[in-house]
Amino acid sequence: MNKISIRFFDDREVRAVWDDENAKWWFSVLDIVAVLTNQDDYSKTRNYWKYLKAKLKKENSEVVSTTTQLKFQAPDGKKRLSDMLDYKGIVALGKEFPGKKANRFIEWFTFSDESIDGKSKTKAYALFESSFIDSIEVGTAVGLQQIHGYLFGGLYNFAGQIRQKNISKGGFQFAVSHFLGGTLKQIEEMPENTFDEIVDKYVEMNIAHPFMEGNGRSTRIWLDLILKKRLKKCVDWSKIGKTEYMNAMVLSSVNSTMIKNLLKNALTDEINSREMFMKGIDYSYYYEEN
Repeated sequence: MNKISIRFFDDREVRAVWDDENAKWWFSVLDIVAVLTNQDDYSKTRNYWKYLKAKLKKENSEVVSTTTQLKFQAPDGKKRLSDMLDYKGIVALGKEFPGKKANRFIEWFTFSDESIDGKSKTKAYALFESSFIDSIEVGTAVGLQQIHGYLFGGLYNFAGQIRQKNISKGGFQFAVSHFLGGTLKQIEEMPENTFDEIVDKYVEMNIAHPFMEGNGRSTRIWLDLILKKRLKKCVDWSKIGKTEYMNAMVLSSVNSTMIKNLLKNALTDEINSREMFMKGIDYSYYYEEN
């Protein structure tokens, strides 16, 4: 049970762990309780669930009888046994909380994501265990095209293809399409021997934005592959908040200090960790949510 997924409701984590034997997800009860009570204090969240669990037990509620325990990371970083519920159990638990927020949570939780992003994210999860990941060219434009093609193949007709049109975001004009071939060649030739050099290369590739859509998700995987090859490191993206990351990337075209500090403080040597990779995908896709 080492496949972890993280979803976000009102910018709060809702973690889950995959159960291979029973082929289903188990969701953290404390994460759900924290969301529905709008509580940041772990001890208060745990006490609230302890009280509610005792109440539900007296009522012979199925929520309690279907609860299982799995090892999950606590706020102090240690893994401890924690109550978990499956999909049906979480829906039943949500109904124990009155109010519009609980209704909105259930609506969000039960939504079946058949969107392009949802399907692409599933493909991104599969990349870790695919032999394809070992064939990706590290640090090249072709390597980035390979990643993009894998993530969005069958979803976008331009998957893996360098854009032929100019694009902009928030008033910022990305690299002119007419010169994009030359721009990408220059980026490829940039050194990648030190952390600063690697991030400089990453920033330039972000400014180039070679695809019509899906640049951020593809380029973050591209960055991690360079860090892994050159420094035996990767980024623990869960240590970087969405707002601070997006602000740093906007600023990076004129000053890369902020993004370098964020990335450096989030480096880890867990380069072969499946959990770290999956968590990175969750956060990477979360950054792109509107």
